[in-house]
Amino acid sequence: MFKKILIANRGEIAVRVIKSCKRMGIATVAVYSEADRDSLHVELADEAVAIGPAASAESYLRADRIIEAAKATGAEAIHPGFGFLSEKAGFVEALAEAGLVFIGPPAPAIAAMGDKIESKKLAAKAGVSTVPGHIGEIADAEEAVEIARGVGYPVMIKASAGGGGKGMRIARSDKEVAEGFRSARSEAKSSFGDDRVFIERYVEEPRHIEIQVLADAEKCLYLWERECSIQRRHQKVVEEAPSPFLDEATRRAMGEQAVALAQAVGYRSAGTVEFIVDRDRNFFFLEMNTRLQVEHPVTEMITGLDLVEWMIRIAAGETLPFSQKEVKRQGWAIETRVYAEDPTRGFLPSIGRLVHYAEPKAVEGVRVDSGVRAGAEISMYYDPMIAKLVTHGPDRETAIQRMRAALDAFHIRGIQHNVAFLSAVVGHPRFREGRLSTNFIAEEFPDGFVGSALQPDDLHRLVAVAAFVGWRREFRAAPPGQAVERVVFLDRTSHRVTIEGTTGDVVVRGEGFEREVRGSWAPGVPLFRGAVGSRALIVQVDGDEPGFRLTFEGASLRALVVAPRIGSLLELMPVKQPPDLSRFLLSPMPGLLVSLAVSEGQEVKAGEELAVVEAMKMENVLRAAADGRIAAIKASPGDSLAVDQAILEFE
Repeated sequence: MFKKILIANRGEIAVRVIKSCKRMGIATVAVYSEADRDSLHVELADEAVAIGPAASAESYLRADRIIEAAKATGAEAIHPGFGFLSEKAGFVEALAEAGLVFIGPPAPAIAAMGDKIESKKLAAKAGVSTVPGHIGEIADAEEAVEIARGVGYPVMIKASAGGGGKGMRIARSDKEVAEGFRSARSEAKSSFGDDRVFIERYVEEPRHIEIQVLADAEKCLYLWERECSIQRRHQKVVEEAPSPFLDEATRRAMGEQAVALAQAVGYRSAGTVEFIVDRDRNFFFLEMNTRLQVEHPVTEMITGLDLVEWMIRIAAGETLPFSQKEVKRQGWAIETRVYAEDPTRGFLPSIGRLVHYAEPKAVEGVRVDSGVRAGAEISMYYDPMIAKLVTHGPDRETAIQRMRAALDAFHIRGIQHNVAFLSAVVGHPRFREGRLSTNFIAEEFPDGFVGSALQPDDLHRLVAVAAFVGWRREFRAAPPGQAVERVVFLDRTSHRVTIEGTTGDVVVRGEGFEREVRGSWAPGVPLFRGAVGSRALIVQVDGDEPGFRLTFEGASLRALVVAPRIGSLLELMPVKQPPDLSRFLLSPMPGLLVSLAVSEGQEVKAGEELAVVEAMKMENVLRAAADGRIAAIKASPGDSLAVDQAILEFE
């Protein structure tokens, strides 16, 4: 077994690998960029080596510097995590030349599966079902249109070297193919240094289901499936294992085909074969990820296997001591990806400092994989993931309930995040019924996310919690000897209530409801933990006096508790209207202004491209909302933009 391993990655996956190494008694070496000097993975590793500036091209993608760090520290092997160099065959070859072991598959397997065009040819040869399409390079937009017509609309344009949703476009017409081809090539070139794309049939009502494989030098096994259908912009948001859709026959057939493909390329280590599945459970090969997946914890939860440990053991020459029949499936696991993004602004990235960061408690069935802590900086240079939250239970409904409770206990401040959105997704009736597709978010949140709607009972519960919080703030030392009347404002609704009780046990009576509140909360504490009536719940409490904000199961409401006389005055006050900014094109996020497509005095039509802003390696095309004329240009290509900074002004 190895004595020392270098982790060629950062963030939560670096922390994840370090934890397995520590449990196995293996020393670890972290590498870090200037931006990550004070990060958690650097602190947890036994040694740490600086490898360059913040930009990943000058640090985490520099194979030469990583190899130098391994040699200088005496590391025998390198775990690549995911992303960065994890699927670069050239990196594996360079390690071999340097006398280092790559903890992952052989270079030929990575090369074969890393090219999506070639991988589809290999899959078809291995007897794996593939999606109809054009498997070959495409010269220009005109050829792309001709190919799309032959395949039949709708089509998917995909980067050959792609991943993570980058370089992918859905097109339903010749015009969309031409535009999508150009933008997909540009994004692919920027993200992967390879602008080749291919076209295949887009499966309507698709489900994204993948098979985890694990192979040593002698045999290959499948470790069941993961359903990854909840996606936004082709980026996975929620994953679960097993899939609520598959029957045992389909599950076995997909597993066997995944193994056949892995064996065809001489695969060793952990890997994932991804499929698209239609409404009739027909499945088609998408791609093979020759690395550890972000969502690997759900497989670990249902199988009890540590995939990182087995990657290390296989790389050290060990063989798997169990057979396919011995790979058990126990219970249900769900993972949500907590991102630094603003769901209310089109899920645009949020950059800044984590002023406050508290994870859910490590209770039964709850796991958090993170690489941050309070005070950490969410940078524009890297992926916006903050953490992965995983829950496990004997059945799917238990896993969902534990997930919603754990999300409510996630307290993140200083940046925008998607916790409320995740709670809304896993609490959605359609999700709970298991009626999933990759179109779920687009169909259920067509106008974006503005917060979950509260049912009447939940509204009354939050009124009761708000009354309790306001009452505790007002009477900190000791509760009054008699009932008090107050007005509770929740956003623009008002509720006249009577509050009576002791320090931790209060009865709130309002028009048409009465709720007993039992729980713990004190001024300055960010969470209320307790029960309202028979319902146990956790509610986030934020803000200074006199007002505060309550967040619960995806809903976030401004609260104010005042005496009846003040409440009567507030109910009569007009609502202040926000300023009119409709004449300006504002940057929806912090980022780099890549290009401007217009000039002063130019007339534009609704839908025309105006500018492109890039952040966290994702290009965002800003288009005209209406016909108009450009009055003034306020920014230049190459400028670093703040959120809501004016880019141009319309007449």
